[in-house]
Amino acid sequence: MKVVLKDDVKNLGKMGQIVDVADGYARNYLVPRGLALEANTKNIKSLEHEKRIILEKAKKIRNSAQDMSNKVSGINLVIKAKAGEEGKLFGSVTTMDIAELLKNEGVEIDKKKISLDEPIKRLGSYSVNVKLHPEILTQVTLQVIQE
Repeated sequence: MKVVLKDDVKNLGKMGQIVDVADGYARNYLVPRGLALEANTKNIKSLEHEKRIILEKAKKIRNSAQDMSNKVSGINLVIKAKAGEEGKLFGSVTTMDIAELLKNEGVEIDKKKISLDEPIKRLGSYSVNVKLHPEILTQVTLQVIQE
């Protein structure tokens, strides 16, 4: 049976692709789960239209992420923290702290999009990665100074 995929299906194909599968697989798995439709001209046209709309939305999301990247990349953050004599912090600077600093600068970014290999535990200057989109990664400079 020929079906048009409504979504990406692992080991089968991508959205909008027409594939030939066993009748039982199509009727009992793909169609009931909303992963595919029977391949007829009506379904193919409606899926092409749907795909076009999804691609436009994805493009808008990517453009807004690129704008946010341009806004964020020029920011230098400074955080004051209590530290001992050798520059070791009492506590640490986490992604939540960095997200709060960015919010104070007028840029609201979810802490999950900020990546640190490990929490910052010493005074100094650090480069922090911010992943705004699967294709867009930007860096922010963070300076940790003595309080």
